[in-house]
Amino acid sequence: MPPKTLVLGGSQGEHIALRLARLLGVELGSVEFTHFPDGECYIRVGVEVKGRQVIYVNSFQRMPNETIVETFLTLDALRDLGASELHAVVPYMAYARQDERFKPGEAVSIVTLAKLFRTLNLDSIYTVDMHLHRITDPTTLFGARFRNLTGVRELAKYLKTHYSSALSDAVIVGPDEEAEQWAAVMAEDLNLGYTVLEKKRLSATEVKIEARGADVKGKLAVIVDDIISTGGTIIEAVKVLRDLGCKDVLVTCVHPILVGRAYQKLLQLELLDIVGTDTVLSTVSRVPIAPAIAQALARDLKLEP
Repeated sequence: MPPKTLVLGGSQGEHIALRLARLLGVELGSVEFTHFPDGECYIRVGVEVKGRQVIYVNSFQRMPNETIVETFLTLDALRDLGASELHAVVPYMAYARQDERFKPGEAVSIVTLAKLFRTLNLDSIYTVDMHLHRITDPTTLFGARFRNLTGVRELAKYLKTHYSSALSDAVIVGPDEEAEQWAAVMAEDLNLGYTVLEKKRLSATEVKIEARGADVKGKLAVIVDDIISTGGTIIEAVKVLRDLGCKDVLVTCVHPILVGRAYQKLLQLELLDIVGTDTVLSTVSRVPIAPAIAQALARDLKLEP
C-alpha cells in the first residue's frame, strides 16, 4: 500500500510542492504537463492516487488562463482516478480583484472561477492573501472549505533575520486603506507601530497617495502590501514617505506580479530592499510561502510537519 498523503505540483506550483512535501514529510508525486500540436493541454498523473489524500499545488501566477485550464484538468483527473480526499492549494488566486460588476456588462470573473471550482467536489481550497474585499463567505462561493492564509508573517520573519538592526527605528506602512490588515499583522509580529496612507485611483494605472498624520520622519519606512502589479501605488507611496522625511524605504509584498517594467521602475527608487514571497516567481521572490501552507495543512489534515 502506498503512503496515504501525496503532494503534486502543477507547472506553476512545483517549487512550492517540493518544499511542502519536505516540510510535511510526505511523498512528492509527478504530473506530466505538455501540449498537443494544436496547443491543447495534455495532462497525465504519474503516480497511483486511488484511496489517497492528495494535495495539488498550482499558482495562477503566470499565464493564468492556461494555468487555470491545467489545474482544472488535473484536479478533475485526480478525483476521477479515485483520490479519497482532494485538497487544492492555489497560492496566488488570479481574477480575485474582479469581484464586482464595476461597469455594465462586465463579467464578475472571480464568481465564474468559483463556479468552476464548485464542479470539482474538492474537500478544501487553500490560497494566500486573496482579495476578499466583497466576498463575505468564500466557502459558500467556492463550494469547499476555504482557507485564506497570509504570507505577511513569513515576510516578517525574513525581515527579522536580515534587517534586525534596521528595524530598531522603523514604522510599518500600508500604502492604502485596504493594506491596513497586512500592516497590522506585520507590526504585531515585529513589535512596531504602523501607519496607513490614503489612495485615490485616477485610472487603471494611475493613483494619488496622500498621508494624514503619518509620522515617519527619520525612520525606516517598511511598506507592506498584498500585490505589486504595475508598481504605481508603491512608487507614489515612496514619494510621499520621502517628502515626509523618512530615513529609508523597504518594500515588501506577498504577490510580486511586477508586470511590464514595474521592477525596473522600483529599482530607480533606490530602495533599501524590495522582497516578496514565491507565490509568484520573480526577481524579488526570496521568501518561501510553503511553511505557512504546511502549518495550515498539518493542523487541518492532522499531518506531522
